[in-house]
Amino acid sequence: MPSSNPLNPKERVKIPRQQPREVSADTRRTSFVEVSPGFDEEQAVLEASRCLECRDAVCVKGCPVSVDIRGFIQALVQRDFVAAADRIRETNALPAICGRVCPQESQCELVCTMGKRFEPVAIGKLERFVADWEARHRPVWERETARPRGDKVAVVGSGPGGLTCAAELARMGYAVTVFEALHALGGVLRYGIPAFRLPREVLDRELKLLDALGVETRTNFLVGRTATLDELMDEEGFRAVFLATGAGTPAFMGVPGESLSGALSANEFLTRVNLMGADRFPEQDTPLRLGREVAVVGGGNTALDAVRTARRLGAERAYLVYRRSRAEMPARKEEVQHAEEEGVEILFLKSPTAILGDERGRVRGLACQDMALGEPDSSGRRRPIPVPGSDHVLPVQTVISALGQRPNPIVQATTPGLAVAGNGTVTVDAEQRTSRAGVFAGGDLSRGGATVILAMRDGRQAAAAMDRYLRSN
Repeated sequence: MPSSNPLNPKERVKIPRQQPREVSADTRRTSFVEVSPGFDEEQAVLEASRCLECRDAVCVKGCPVSVDIRGFIQALVQRDFVAAADRIRETNALPAICGRVCPQESQCELVCTMGKRFEPVAIGKLERFVADWEARHRPVWERETARPRGDKVAVVGSGPGGLTCAAELARMGYAVTVFEALHALGGVLRYGIPAFRLPREVLDRELKLLDALGVETRTNFLVGRTATLDELMDEEGFRAVFLATGAGTPAFMGVPGESLSGALSANEFLTRVNLMGADRFPEQDTPLRLGREVAVVGGGNTALDAVRTARRLGAERAYLVYRRSRAEMPARKEEVQHAEEEGVEILFLKSPTAILGDERGRVRGLACQDMALGEPDSSGRRRPIPVPGSDHVLPVQTVISALGQRPNPIVQATTPGLAVAGNGTVTVDAEQRTSRAGVFAGGDLSRGGATVILAMRDGRQAAAAMDRYLRSN
């Protein structure tokens, strides 16, 4: 494709990476408003003009769903926003979501050629701009319409993997039904990610894609309880199934005091707030007792989401307790920066040893010990080692554990012949096929805890494999 950029490469590298404005930290501390409104049109076009239009676009290889990054950016430079959106949606059904929550800095932007000597092109923010522009100017029914109905296929779970698989299959002409255990679609996108990172209206507008494609949805339907997987296939006639039930079972610290009132998992905490409206109690019926001082244990994005949510719900002091140093934190650097701006206190090199309670069985403190870093462990990060005699107590009334999650075992336990690994994940091959004919799986259910975009990659790959399976049978 010929270049659409009037600037030569020497001129492009002189343009600084654009930064969208952000809502002030003072406002964010007490509000679930989105941190940034994103690029305006001029910023987006200027940022797009930084792209070097590499012949071998390595950024595409860094994208798990292989978005044509070079192509959509070239369309952006020409201000052809419709063409840019079409390019993205060729492989990405949820660009407004990916543009907000995907870790581009460790994927497409990590390998960006511009980033070898300068700041990489802000691919994620450009993707978000295109998706937001499309939402304002191009109704979903103008770009997606229902296809002829074919074989019945089922998608179990409506998180990013399930939504992607459902959209891909519907575009192929299959009659798709999505089964969701909760009362609203979205999976982890709805119950796990706070509105200040992913506004509910953005999620809801992306979900309209399923309606436009003619996808049927059944909420409050727990596969394995409401009906088993075999019943769906044998009695309801679903010829293929994609399992995308995620990882909703929290991992705990394994220290004394985790049963005290005021000790809970990040999964429970965020679900109460994001899905069940605990932040609006008593207007909503979900209560949430939060102490003046809150400690969240962990160093990933879920831990950051939990501690920033606690700050917004009125915690006077919100601590993030992490057993390694800043350099080893798996959370996105941008989220860490935003958390500190909002008043979160990050306590590095500390590990909990117990949750302490008062005479009424309520949390009164978190016992910790200092850590030092030793040699790297299997994760490649330096192993934390306890420092003798460093025990101390952090006075808090709420402790939230954010140490990862495992798959819910209901589908696995009620599906004979479905191979499961020791950690509860469903075993799949390179095409997302399980040990059961016609049954595919992906996302956190097969990976354990992973990212939104990797779940989407699995959903897209599974849809292609399901199509091949159905055509061959």
